[in-house]
Amino acid sequence: MLRVHSIETFGTHDGPGLRLVIFLQGCNIRCLYCHNPDLLDRSGGKLMKRKELLEIVEKQKEYFGNDGGVTVSGGEPTLQSKGLNRFFRSLNRRSIKTALDTNGTIISDEVKRLYKKTDLLLLDVKHIDEKMHIKLTGASNKNVLEMAKYRESLGKSMWIRYVLVPGWNDQNKYLESFGEHFKDYKTIEKIELLPYHTLGVYKYKELGMKYKLAKVNPPTKETIENARNVLNKYFSEVVVK
Repeated sequence: MLRVHSIETFGTHDGPGLRLVIFLQGCNIRCLYCHNPDLLDRSGGKLMKRKELLEIVEKQKEYFGNDGGVTVSGGEPTLQSKGLNRFFRSLNRRSIKTALDTNGTIISDEVKRLYKKTDLLLLDVKHIDEKMHIKLTGASNKNVLEMAKYRESLGKSMWIRYVLVPGWNDQNKYLESFGEHFKDYKTIEKIELLPYHTLGVYKYKELGMKYKLAKVNPPTKETIENARNVLNKYFSEVVVK
């Protein structure tokens, strides 16, 4: 069983090719810029059996082609690593490619097994500086960097996602530190630079929650271009999403 918030068919933003994207309910951190606050509550969503999900996957399978597959996102999907391991095992048996979008903050034997079963890891690195990471998310980045290192040891593909938040992590010193930390990783295929946006602010009003970055505007074209130029010094492919 997995607690599911929603399912997106024909997804093109969460991994290569056409993908079925499953958003799992619940998250263990509290990013100030979270654009899906409706996914935070671990008791929300709908409980779905593995069989139900596999039936949906089978209907979409013909569209996956050589590159597509299933991406599981959240919330934070590794909160449900036990059920997710079973689900990914079933997908592996059907030769369906898997991707996992995670914040990397959870370390356990179950999560490590999940990383081994995952074809592509989409790792969200919120901030390279630990103190700033705590301010931005409420959690340390030590586990994030440790799990990135673990994934590298497996020799399996990884994309790193970096949400560019003006005044928080767009400064050159942080971008350079990020580049220096990951520059020698062999498994990183690309860096996805995701400009901060306010499209989910209306959800906070609906949920009666306060949006804590109300005074932060999306980055300018110049800010985005500068970030890409800095990161291009360290990585062969930097893509702005």
